Amino acid sequence: MEITAVALQTVASGAPVVYTDTVIAGNCSVMHREGSGLVTLRGMTTQCRARFKVTFGANVGLPAETTPVVPVSLAIAISGEPVAETIMISTPAAAEELNNVSRTLFLDVPNGCCT
Repeated sequence: MEITAVALQTVASGAPVVYTDTVIAGNCSVMHREGSGLVTLRGMTTQCRARFKVTFGANVGLPAETTPVVPVSLAIAISGEPVAETIMISTPAAAEELNNVSRTLFLDVPNGCCT
């Protein structure tokens, strides 16, 4: 499945990025409601686990009224908890300047479970 959000968003600390468009539909193992930032991965397999490759990429920046310039931090989260190895930090040179960040994570979901 590929989900995106093209429009500019202001994301509050601890809140998810909202995905507004499904570019490539998934199957019954990947569930997402458009307009939500949450994705459910289901371990529907005959093996002991289902492996998913999760990739996130974004252009990040600060609103015009932000002074002083501060770092922007994002991470892929599992059940609301940020995964430490996916933390992305970008410090724009100025407000309204965009930088690109991205991370990839392999995630194992046990057979019959959801994450």
